[in-house]
Amino acid sequence: MPRWKELPEELDPQVREFTGQLRRLVEHSGLSPAAVADRTGYSKTSWERYLHGRLLAPQGAVLALAEVTGTDAGHLLTLWELAERAWSRSEMRRDATMESIQVAQARFALGEYAPDPDRVPAASPSEPPSPPSTVSPSSPPPALSPPPAGRTADPGARQLRRQLRRERMTVWVAGAAGVLLVAVGLLLLALNPSGGGGKKAAAATAPAASAPQSPPPSAPPALPAGVRCTGADCAGKDPNRMGCSGQNAVSPSRGAAGAMRIEVRYSKVCAAAWARVTGAAPGEQITVGADGHSATARTGQGGDGYTPMVTVSGDPAKVTACRTTAAGLRHCAQPAAAKSPATP
Repeated sequence: MPRWKELPEELDPQVREFTGQLRRLVEHSGLSPAAVADRTGYSKTSWERYLHGRLLAPQGAVLALAEVTGTDAGHLLTLWELAERAWSRSEMRRDATMESIQVAQARFALGEYAPDPDRVPAASPSEPPSPPSTVSPSSPPPALSPPPAGRTADPGARQLRRQLRRERMTVWVAGAAGVLLVAVGLLLLALNPSGGGGKKAAAATAPAASAPQSPPPSAPPALPAGVRCTGADCAGKDPNRMGCSGQNAVSPSRGAAGAMRIEVRYSKVCAAAWARVTGAAPGEQITVGADGHSATARTGQGGDGYTPMVTVSGDPAKVTACRTTAAGLRHCAQPAAAKSPATP
């Protein structure tokens, strides 16, 4: 039985190519969707949608998968950008189709309930037929009678009359405002014909013009492609989703205890760090600290996990990262190559 289902036939070729590349990366890594979910921070249900073409994977999930599988994130992001544009075009076409269907349904409903102008109410049997009226050339024309009871006016005509009334009101208000402005200007000119007020205003603005002006604030530095935060904006956020992990991060400190590995992950472009643990027991606590701030997380079912980011303004080697077991033992990452001792 094949591992993957057939992708939907209506899927765009670029989205199909990108989804197939994600499937190949997962297959070559030997990981199950549950293991991919634990290591990337995205749920198993989300990865099943990404890998079956029902939803386009976000950029953060793509970067996280590249880091887990050791794939070059730059090439994978190029395929993702092409797929994202194709996905947006498909959504726009679907929206236009749905809008056309809704407009057609609305027109059909309005046409179904609109009054039939050719329908004339039948005369009551009890009413005698009126004799034909004779109108002499000198007599005034007969007055128009109101429409018979039971027949309603055309809704389009009512809407047109309301629109004309609103337009006439708008024109009238604009004309009145223009006349008022002209009258105020003439009044001010009559009260001050010498133009002294203009001289005073010019004298008042002269010192302000001669005063030194502060330089405009410098624009924030441009971030690399895929990076979505830097500095304080990264505090408490997911490093994978913000594009700070992968090729943008290094490990200045490491530690080990048996099969467990703990490390400090530091991103210079994001000016932030986080702790990452692999091979631990599920539910163990991970803590990272820097510049008086800290963040915590717990390992997932596979024994892996990482914390949110903390801002780093100094030496990344001073960032602390520790893992605490259920029994209260702590193992911390160290800048040196020596293994960190376990402390109660």
